[in-house]
Parts: sequence; C-alpha cells; structure tokens
Amino acid sequence: MKMLLTSGGVTNSSIRSALVELLGKPIEECHALLIPTAQWGHPMCSPQTVWMSTAGRWPDQQGLTELGWRSVGVLELSALPTIGRERWESWVAAADALLVDGGEAIYLSRWMRESGLADLLPSLADTVWVGVSAGSMVMTPRIGKQFVEWDVEGSDEALGLVDFSIFPHLDYPGWDSNSSDSAARWAAEIEGHSFAIDDHTALAIQEGEVRVVSEGKWLELNA
Repeated sequence: MKMLLTSGGVTNSSIRSALVELLGKPIEECHALLIPTAQWGHPMCSPQTVWMSTAGRWPDQQGLTELGWRSVGVLELSALPTIGRERWESWVAAADALLVDGGEAIYLSRWMRESGLADLLPSLADTVWVGVSAGSMVMTPRIGKQFVEWDVEGSDEALGLVDFSIFPHLDYPGWDSNSSDSAARWAAEIEGHSFAIDDHTALAIQEGEVRVVSEGKWLELNA
C-alpha cells in the first residue's frame, strides 16, 4: 500500500503533487472513501466535527473530500462487522484512495483490526492511504502515551505498518504541548525512529521508501 501521512491534510501544492504522484493519475479520475472512525474516540470530536469533515466544511481549510475526486463515499469502520465482508471489501478494493481522518489513533487501530480492514491493507498495492493526524499515527509502531485519549490505561501501540512514529501538529499556534521541545521529550520516550511534522508537511511512502514533502517545519528524531 502507498501512503501519504500528513498532520493537517493536503494543505499546499507540494503535498497535492505528492498525492497525484502516488495515485498515478489526476485526482479528478479517482474514487475515494473517507474514514471518519477515529473521531468517535477523541473527546474533542463530536457529530458536528464528523459532519464538517464529511461535508468539507472546516473553516479556513480545504478538507480531504474537497480535492476534486471523481467520487467520494464514507466508510465507517465500526459498522463493517455488522454488514458482512463480502459487501464492504469490494468497496475498499474499488477505491483509489482511503482518506483517513484524525481523532484518536488507538481507537482507530482497534476498529481497523476488529473490522478486518487491517488484514486487507497488504493486498491493496495500488491504493493510497491518505492519513491526517491520527489517521497517519495509526500506521506507526507507537503514538506515545500523551496522545492516548481513549483507553488511557492501555497501550500506545498502533499497527506498526511503517517503522517510524509521528508527532503531529508541530509548533501549532496556541498548542504549547506540541512545541519542538515537547517533540524531543516525546521522541526520547518513544525511542524508535520518529518524525515531528507540522500541518504543511507530509511523509510519502512508496515501495518502502519514505520521502519528506514540506513547505513548513519538520524534525527527524532518533534516526
């Protein structure tokens, strides 16, 4: 599976160009599915924020569903165990991109496993996973205890489909807990290879190679 792991979405022309390169064709020719599941696990999210992501109504930013896709659908992972794999697997296989919204990464990891989507991912060689914040962190080995907002007494281990961790929203205005110093302390606890990325940075992964795409700020830690 190809991946575009972001902190804030497709926020600039460099990230958009990387997405088109991974897709191998214009966005306008591609079918996408939005996965909002991570939002339900985070205390700052609500039915209203899920609607804003789905409808592309976040103020002052272009949402994942607004990029000009040929079609966009919604795939709610918590519903998949109730409808039968023979229905939803064909929907996923037909998608050019999975647009995976932010929220709570460990909650998302739980539903990726329980739904069966995690097991299916290795077979989706041509599909692009477009993650935002938790939608990117879920692919890593660990997210760090400070980012666990659901099952706070549980593990911070995610899916481990990439071999590095991600500290999102680096130096985001007004978020003191996301400073560069905080990222360094987080990386010391994570121990493994990590990237701290701001909302104008993405990590493009294809055939195991990782490329930083940025018009903003990023740090490589524990390299």
